[in-house]
Amino acid sequence: VPGILTPDPRLVPQAQLMSDITCDEMLELASLGAKVLHPRAVEIAKNYGVPLVVRSSWTEDPGTRVTSPIPIPRPLERLELVRPVDRVELDTDQAKVALLRVPDCPGVAAKLFGEIGDRDLDVDLIIQSIHDGNTNDIAFSVSRSSAARAESVAEAIAPTLGRVEEVEQTAEVLVERQIAKISVVGAGMIGRPGVAAQMFAALGKAGVNIDMISTSEVKLSCAINAADGDRAVAALCEIFEVNSSPIPAPEEKPPELAFSCPAVRGVALDPNQARLAIRQVPDRSGMAAQFFQTLAENNISVDMIIQSQRCRIVNEQPTRDIAFTVARADARTARDILTPLVKEVESQEIVVDTAIAKVSVVGARMLGQPGIAAKMFASLADRQINIQMITTSEIKISCVVSEADGIKALQAVHEAFELSGSQEVRVPA
Repeated sequence: VPGILTPDPRLVPQAQLMSDITCDEMLELASLGAKVLHPRAVEIAKNYGVPLVVRSSWTEDPGTRVTSPIPIPRPLERLELVRPVDRVELDTDQAKVALLRVPDCPGVAAKLFGEIGDRDLDVDLIIQSIHDGNTNDIAFSVSRSSAARAESVAEAIAPTLGRVEEVEQTAEVLVERQIAKISVVGAGMIGRPGVAAQMFAALGKAGVNIDMISTSEVKLSCAINAADGDRAVAALCEIFEVNSSPIPAPEEKPPELAFSCPAVRGVALDPNQARLAIRQVPDRSGMAAQFFQTLAENNISVDMIIQSQRCRIVNEQPTRDIAFTVARADARTARDILTPLVKEVESQEIVVDTAIAKVSVVGARMLGQPGIAAKMFASLADRQINIQMITTSEIKISCVVSEADGIKALQAVHEAFELSGSQEVRVPA
């Protein structure tokens, strides 16, 4: 290939060559199925400020420049074993709005976030959990100053989303204004199964319960009670041996490109994932850590992690569902490993679905631009593609769809963001 392209040119021949891309954007794309660069190569470039250019072996074309931030001083010895987390961040300007029992059908997320985008509301985290019967839960976070407007939009749109017969009521809106987002950040988290487990274990040991989870290749975030913020920061700084740092280092970017880049830089499809769902997990601190520590000990990497918003009372104890994705080749092993633990903690069951695909959009300038999520969801709804799960970070939005809809979803999203080039790119066999 001539460099880094907006999607895989084997699936979308109109893929466009990017002249530059940030390390964080490339880390996301590389881990999402882009085959051009290995994620660890990008990690080394980011951590040590190494100039990185991706070019074709067969031409003199300039290719794509992968831009690095100003590196944090670190020793060169044993660079392949560099610690995975560089900093801990706490954002206390967060409020959560959740819609429970929305219909599980195409167009619901597009309608909701279309209205939110029309009101110019900037959304941070978006989480859609696995379906329960014919319904789903969708939760999102906004700044506290925007919470009242976001609640009004949710309350107004909930009755229009439709009624599910067995539920016999419209979606319920819940708002939580006293939350904070705690995050661990670092390029070295890729391919290291223990990072999520360490984070959840540290929070559980500190008595901090997790409300929402958002995963990314460079950041792992959890929504928690705002009162637990300082305790959470202290626990994570200790376990990862870092100092808290609320202001990330800026990515270097050529001045002429600083304002010309689109919000969405690339689109990726990962058809090789499977989803595991653990039903009715006791809702108490430390539970998620047990599952993910067990997987980490068996060297199984986890990608998306989503905890349901809906709470069920089972034997007088609140419970929630936890769903996550792993490589399809690891699905059966993960199920067999976790089955004894599922029984031990008295969860209901573990369900495996291997017929899924994950489509994602990536862009460092998505934050602060309302409507990006709505456009992605609308493009899928227009093709009658149902979204099974949603998770986001500052620079990525990922949706799980059925395996049969994977390529169609990739093409729809690529078209929606007008990422096509003027020429077709052909990749030699």
